[in-house]
Amino acid sequence: METLPTVLLKPGESDRIVAGHPWVYANEIHRITQPPADGELVQVKDSRQRLLGTGFFNSKSKIAVRVLSPDRVEPNEAFFEERIRAALAIRKRHLPAATSFRVINAESDFLSGLIVDKYEDVLVVQISSLGMDQRKLQIVAALQKIFTPRAILERSDVASRKFEGLAESNGILAGELSGPVSVNLNGLKFEVDLVGGHKTGMYLDQQANYAAVSAFAKGGQVLDCFSFLGGFGLHAARAGAAHVHLLDQSADAIEASKRNASANGLDAQCSFETINVFDWLKANTAVKPHERVIPRFDMIILDPPSFTRNRASVPDALRGYKEIHLRALKLLKTGGTLATFCCSHHVNTELFQDSLLSAAYDTRKVLRRVGTYSQSPDHPIIPMIPETEYLKGFAFEVVR
Repeated sequence: METLPTVLLKPGESDRIVAGHPWVYANEIHRITQPPADGELVQVKDSRQRLLGTGFFNSKSKIAVRVLSPDRVEPNEAFFEERIRAALAIRKRHLPAATSFRVINAESDFLSGLIVDKYEDVLVVQISSLGMDQRKLQIVAALQKIFTPRAILERSDVASRKFEGLAESNGILAGELSGPVSVNLNGLKFEVDLVGGHKTGMYLDQQANYAAVSAFAKGGQVLDCFSFLGGFGLHAARAGAAHVHLLDQSADAIEASKRNASANGLDAQCSFETINVFDWLKANTAVKPHERVIPRFDMIILDPPSFTRNRASVPDALRGYKEIHLRALKLLKTGGTLATFCCSHHVNTELFQDSLLSAAYDTRKVLRRVGTYSQSPDHPIIPMIPETEYLKGFAFEVVR
């Protein structure tokens, strides 16, 4: 390990790394003792030559080093097996009954650039960094040893790979897989297309919230906006909602949610509509001058995709959130519950809540907060790594 290339940081650039953040940016580097190959293991030291950790180097990326450990490590199969087992223990502790969950959440589990999702007996791997990509065989071998899965699928089709000098990479890494996989979430079955579906298949980060939010649905008329595969809507139906109407602009998602409703014996309680949610909300809150919207729902769920990918677009995103909150509040009965979520890292909790409270003011509604939500525990949050926290949500009751 003494022969590792050494990345020396500029004075004052070490605090974030000491605190646990794994990213060393190129502009923070003072010099490198010997030129490392891209993807090679290097050691990082502060301006006083004190060891900060070891990690993967990439000259093509703004993130020049992704630190693996504050100590000297050898990133071989045994290393990955140890890290994955440690991450798995966290999931078993916090989601003991779950059979589908995120096993590795990149920076949250100190494996920057690596995501592994478990869908019953199938694993989906997503790699977004060069160092991890070069060690794919070791990662797959460790996963096979720990899980003995039916198949391991790669879905490395994220845009961030291009910043690492990597092309997209998709396909079967081990075993065999044909057709959709039936996934169990909180006792409900969901048909998931792991090969062509969204992200790695579905939104595992809402697993705990699906169950928590459904507690408000009993006996009510429920509107599930941006319903995708029916996660919130079907949990609400099982919890005793009188009726659930699911909206999504993807025809494939709506067809899949119909099949999921039928597979769980919930189709009689559900109706489905393929439509742009903004258009639907606008059409259903349009009234003539001096008329008012008649509230129709006891519960409305808003779980949209991210409205922003960078800080510059935050103002536009906030206008979008206020728009859907405003129209949803007009459709919600007094005593009804609005459950709303934001999955953008760039929109913090305070800004997101403010967009809702601003909509409440404009609609002359008084709200009572009855629930606060975050991402499921298989997507751990490390406060010193702000990028690990992105999902936030609230449940608000209309007081008057």
